[in-house]
Amino acid sequence: METTGINGLIDWLANISFWQVVGLSAVLFGVRMYLKQFKSDRAKSATETVDSALIAVVLVFLVIRPFLIQTFFIPSGSMIPTLLEKDRILVNKISYRFGEPKIGDIVVFKAPPEASPQDGKERDFIKRLVGLPGDTLEVKDGALWRNGKRLNESYLNEKEILYFDSHDQPGLPIVLDGNMLPFKVPKGTYFMMGDNRNNSHDSHAWGPLDQRRVIGRAMVRFWPPKRVGLIR
Repeated sequence: METTGINGLIDWLANISFWQVVGLSAVLFGVRMYLKQFKSDRAKSATETVDSALIAVVLVFLVIRPFLIQTFFIPSGSMIPTLLEKDRILVNKISYRFGEPKIGDIVVFKAPPEASPQDGKERDFIKRLVGLPGDTLEVKDGALWRNGKRLNESYLNEKEILYFDSHDQPGLPIVLDGNMLPFKVPKGTYFMMGDNRNNSHDSHAWGPLDQRRVIGRAMVRFWPPKRVGLIR
């Protein structure tokens, strides 16, 4: 199968809807019932294969994906150099049920409507968590400071000069000439930033993220094959 075909299959499997899963399960169940009326060894073997496929579909799409692990497609270059556009990753949806997110975690979340001013749709975003509730964040000369200490962000491209567009939206940090005035992260929210700070539509543009919008933590890159590995 050509690479484009594999990509298409991965995208379809990653975004298959609940009703498509139900339909696929119904088709497999129908095939199973049809095969069951035959007594040959070949029919029995085919029935076992269909049984395995049916169990896999139910387990993966109705149990694992909704509650445990989700695939995610990187739609832009906002997380360069850590994640590249069109990378495909696995998101751990259960880890934050047993512990709070930590500074430096790469998090997938449901962005608020103001993050998509064109149409107000709530899309899935992926950014790095750089501020917890109560933290005071500041950008000085392109560097991010947290509670008076410069964050050690070794994952950033050190040759890149960070720059933030200025804006005057009420209630959000004021950003001027690569600097951000001190901003205290409100209770119940996180401050999210993309690693590609020059080209990331994140909390410095639309404000802190409500904790309830978090989906899970980026865990593993599984595509393309040459970039398979843990995400840090």
